[in-house]
Amino acid sequence: MQFRRHTKSSSGLDPINIAPLVDVIFQLLIFFMLSSSFVFQSGIKVKLPKAITSEVIKEENLIITLTSENVLYINSKVGTMKDLKKELGKKENKERLILIKADRRSSLGRVIDIWDLCRELGIERVNIATNQEK
Repeated sequence: MQFRRHTKSSSGLDPINIAPLVDVIFQLLIFFMLSSSFVFQSGIKVKLPKAITSEVIKEENLIITLTSENVLYINSKVGTMKDLKKELGKKENKERLILIKADRRSSLGRVIDIWDLCRELGIERVNIATNQEK
């Protein structure tokens, strides 16, 4: 019985098997496709009430958002009434326009509390955001 000897190819390089590499690339592709579909964009969902007499405000303002679950946001950050009082007490906010974006299902009492807090601190430029009814 005669055995063959393995000899190196004339170029000196062995061929590379890329099948495992392709498998790994496809696994990574599937992983990123599945995980990226579960990324949600952050935002506050508020259904504003409709009004016929609403107008567009174009100046910089402090936005106070109240969701249907009565969660309070101060410029897109969750806050409490104490945080709101501290923010409204700042000198630069006393001259700014305050815009209250309250969901149509939010508590009217909370909106009145926010409005009263603004009046208590001497802020007179308070508006409530609405959608224009056409």
